[in-house]
Amino acid sequence: MLDKGYFWRNRELRRHVRVLDGLEAPTLVLKNSTYLNTFTKQWLEGHIWIVDDRIVYVGSKLPRNTSGTEIKDCEGKYLVPGYIEPHAHPFQLYNPEELANYAARFGTTTLINDNMLWLFLLEQKKAFTLLEEFSKLPSSMYWWARFDAQTELQDEEEMFNTPDVLSWLSHPAVVQGGELTSWPKLLAGDDRLLYWIQEAKRLGKPVEGHFPGASEKTLTKMKLLGVSADHESMTGEEVIQRLQLGYRVGLRHSSIRPDLPKLIDEIVKLKLPTYDNLTFTTDGATPGFYENGLINICIEIAIEHGIPVEDAYRMASYNAAVHYNMEEQLGSISPGRIAHINILQEKDNPHPTGVLAKGKWVVKDGVAQEQKQLIDWEKYGLKSLELDWEMDENELQFSVPVGLDLVNDVIIKPYAIETDITLEEIPSDKNEAFLLLIDREGKWRVNTTIRGFTEGLGAIASSYSTTGDLVFIGKSKPDILLAWKRLKAIGGGIALVHEGEVLLEIPLNLSGIMHNGTMEELIAKENNFKQILKDFGYPYNDPIYTIFFLSSTHLPYIRITQQGIVDVIKKEVLFPANMC
Repeated sequence: MLDKGYFWRNRELRRHVRVLDGLEAPTLVLKNSTYLNTFTKQWLEGHIWIVDDRIVYVGSKLPRNTSGTEIKDCEGKYLVPGYIEPHAHPFQLYNPEELANYAARFGTTTLINDNMLWLFLLEQKKAFTLLEEFSKLPSSMYWWARFDAQTELQDEEEMFNTPDVLSWLSHPAVVQGGELTSWPKLLAGDDRLLYWIQEAKRLGKPVEGHFPGASEKTLTKMKLLGVSADHESMTGEEVIQRLQLGYRVGLRHSSIRPDLPKLIDEIVKLKLPTYDNLTFTTDGATPGFYENGLINICIEIAIEHGIPVEDAYRMASYNAAVHYNMEEQLGSISPGRIAHINILQEKDNPHPTGVLAKGKWVVKDGVAQEQKQLIDWEKYGLKSLELDWEMDENELQFSVPVGLDLVNDVIIKPYAIETDITLEEIPSDKNEAFLLLIDREGKWRVNTTIRGFTEGLGAIASSYSTTGDLVFIGKSKPDILLAWKRLKAIGGGIALVHEGEVLLEIPLNLSGIMHNGTMEELIAKENNFKQILKDFGYPYNDPIYTIFFLSSTHLPYIRITQQGIVDVIKKEVLFPANMC
C-alpha cells in the first residue's frame, strides 16, 4: 500500500503538469532570462516557470495562466544554478542554520554537512528530528554519516556502532559516508569500517576520504576498498593523480589551506582536458574567511585563473549534484529541479544580485530578504552550558615530561619539557604555556604544555573543541582560573584573560560550541580574537582551528585527547588522562 507521502508527492507532480497545460498558474516566472544550460555548457535564452520550490518549465513560451503569478523580468541578466558546498563543517563557531542563511545570500544554496556535532550532542532520534527541521530552511541541507570521531574517545563504541551508523546511512537526508579520517584502521584490517563503506555504496551513497599526502599505492588501496572522493590534494599533480585513479576531487579553499589559486594554476598548466569530476569546497572555514561568501569566491578565483566560465559554474553546482546522485534535484536550471537560481550581472561575475532558494527570494534586486530563525534550539537541549562544578589549583598540577610543539596552525610534534612547570606562571622568556584539556563535567583531565602558541597571553579558555571538552592555554595559573570563571559565567564559549583583565569573550550559547547570533557579529568577534592572539605572539593564521584540532588524531604527530596524550603515528597513549 502506498503511504500518504507518495500520494502527496503525486498530487504535487500532477499540479506541475497542470501548470504546463495552463490549468493552474506558476508562482513565479523569470522572464527574458539568459541562463546557463549545464548539460550543453551553453547560454540560452528563455522563460523559467517556477511552482513553489520547483522549476516546471524552461523555454520560449510564457504561461497562459498567470493569475497570482509574480513575473520578474531578467532581461540583460545571466542565470546560473545555485551553488553547492559539497563538504561543509557547519559548526565552526557558527551554527548550521545561520551558516545556511548567510551562505545563501552569496548564492550557495545547498550544503552537504558533517553530522559530527549531532553525534556528540544528541541522541539519534532527536538528531533525526532536527534533520527534518533543517529541511524547512530555504537552503537545501544534506548530511554525512561519520564513521569515526577523528580523535580518541573514552566511549567510542557508544557513538560509533553498526546499528547507529547504518541508521544514519539509511536516512534520506544523509547523502554520503565519511569523511574517512580513520583510514589507517581500514588498511590495518578493520572489517567493521569496510562493512560500513560497503553499505554506503549499496545505498548509492559515495564515501568521502581524507588522504593528505597519500601515495599512489595508498590511494589505489582506498579506491579498491570503496572510497569515492577526496578533497585533500595540495598540488595540481595530486589532483590529476586522484582523477586518473577514478576519484572525484574537491578543490579546497579554506581558512587553513587557501589552496585554490595554486591548484588551478597547476592543473591549467598541466593541461587537464576536462573539469567534469572536480568540485569546490571551503571545508568548514572559520567565520572571517566567509566575509564575502563561500562558493562564489571559489568560482571567481577559478575564472580569474583560467577555468572556462561554463566549467567553473558546473564545478560549483552540477558536478557536485552528479557526485551525490542528486542531478535530478540539484545543479541545473531545468524542469523538475529545485528552484535554486542565482541572478548575475555578468557571466563572469559569480556574485549574485538575486538569489532564489527553493523558489523563495533570499536576495532580490541586490537586497537581502529577512530570514526568520526556524530552529528552536532549546527544544533539542542546545542551550548555554551549565558547568555546575568548580575548578581550582588542584586541577592545575603539571608534571608530565612531554609537551606539544606547534609547528603550524594544526601540525604538532612532541618535545621534552625542560621548563619548571610547577610555578604559578611560566616565565616570559619561555615560548611555552600551560595546556589543560578537561572533561566538561570535570571527571578527567590531561595536563601538559604547548610551545609556539603564545609568547605572553595569560589565559584562554574554550569550550569549543573537537569533542566539546574544555581547553585552557596560558602562561598564568591565576589567569586560567579567571578564564574558567568567565567561561562558566557566559555559559560556554571563549574567554581571553591577561593579568587579571578580561580581554574578550565570545559566547557560544548553543552547547558551548555554536554562536546563536548573526554571522556578521561572529566575524567581528573572531577578527578581534585573532588580533589579540597575534599581539601576544600567535605566529600562524587560524587559532580557532589550532584549538579545535588539539584533539584531532587524523593529524600528525601528537595530540591531547580524552584518553590522554597520544602518539598519532604509533597509536599509543603516552600519558593517560587523570581522573579528577
